[in-house]
Amino acid sequence: MNLSLNFSTCPNDTFMFYALVHGLLSDKYNFNVYMADIEDLNLLALEAKPDITKLSYGAYPLLARHYQLLDSGSALGKGVGPLLISKETIPFDEVKHKRIALPGEHTTAHLLFNRVFPDVMDKRFYLFSQIEDAILSNEVDAGVIIHESRFTYQSKGLTKLMDLGNEWEKISGLPTPLGGIVIRRSLPDDVKHDINRLLRESVAYAFRNPKNTMGFVSHYAQDLSTEVMRNHINLYVNDFSLTLDHLGRRAIIQLISSYRPLYNFDESDIFVYE
Repeated sequence: MNLSLNFSTCPNDTFMFYALVHGLLSDKYNFNVYMADIEDLNLLALEAKPDITKLSYGAYPLLARHYQLLDSGSALGKGVGPLLISKETIPFDEVKHKRIALPGEHTTAHLLFNRVFPDVMDKRFYLFSQIEDAILSNEVDAGVIIHESRFTYQSKGLTKLMDLGNEWEKISGLPTPLGGIVIRRSLPDDVKHDINRLLRESVAYAFRNPKNTMGFVSHYAQDLSTEVMRNHINLYVNDFSLTLDHLGRRAIIQLISSYRPLYNFDESDIFVYE
């Protein structure tokens, strides 16, 4: 069976998907793989194009009628949230008057930022890897960074104003949901369960055989050092990547519940269980 599969070029995704896309787990499915930035993946999902895709949890309420969330493959945890950074300290009550760079309109980073700073008027959307340079060149006053930028911003002389994930965790008492894997609702249930199982096996394979994945990971990691790649994987791939479990599902539901007018949420209808 042929299935289209979209995921990002970030080390956590290439690490988790390595065994699945290299045919190490099953020959039942042929995956047509497309890899791109997370906001590009969100936009393709909003058009209901891929069969399976990584997406931001902040985007899920807009496409829940077309997709269900798989139990494996998530980036979710504590201490993993987006960071608001700048060149110099900005009082929080002045942020609403500043030019803010964000890594995509439909990203979870944008959703978490809006929860803390709902009155910001000048928001500008960039590819996540361009935000540090936008701040350094004074195109913007501050920006929200995700992915490997967490490990590079300080070396560029930038400073952290706020950890948006920590703010969420303090308010909710729950881990921060960043992104997950969804599958088309219209696919047969046995296919959904198969893919859920195979993805969990792919994550487990990567945990057992991290060295086997590194060639694939580094090929798509641009100029990242080995240390940054490993730090990225260690931060974003964890037990929740194997299974969301009750705590992970509760965190996701609570994060996206502000979108309730767009979709009648029912946990049993949102998630694909084994």
